[in-house]
Amino acid sequence: MAPMTSSSPRPSRLDPEIAARLKRSPDGLLPAIAQQYDTGEVLMLGWMDDEALHRTLTTGRCTYWSRSRQEYWVKGDTSGHVQHVRSVALDCDADTVLVKVDQTGAACHTGARTCFDADVLLKDDDSGPAAQDQ
Repeated sequence: MAPMTSSSPRPSRLDPEIAARLKRSPDGLLPAIAQQYDTGEVLMLGWMDDEALHRTLTTGRCTYWSRSRQEYWVKGDTSGHVQHVRSVALDCDADTVLVKVDQTGAACHTGARTCFDADVLLKDDDSGPAAQDQ
């Protein structure tokens, strides 16, 4: 069995140099944003621990940790809506992962292309508060 990293509750084969950089939540997780590599479209947010990140980096397929099922899942294994990894980056605080992918089919479990298209909370135009911040 692989060794456990000091901050991850589950065993992992993640490179120790990468693991040492990560700032995880108390349950050992990092938010992982999946983005379409060529259009910039934000597809979904999942959660990764060290082992899920290791699997993502070594297989070229996004692997996430299911907080509800307490198990790993590979995007597309049951739906066929695969995420082929193009690049992986940490944010400046090393507490979020950005995975640029080539998405096949829907990214959202509802069947939608993206998880972020259901509710518009602020209209994206020149008249709202967000526009005034620019």
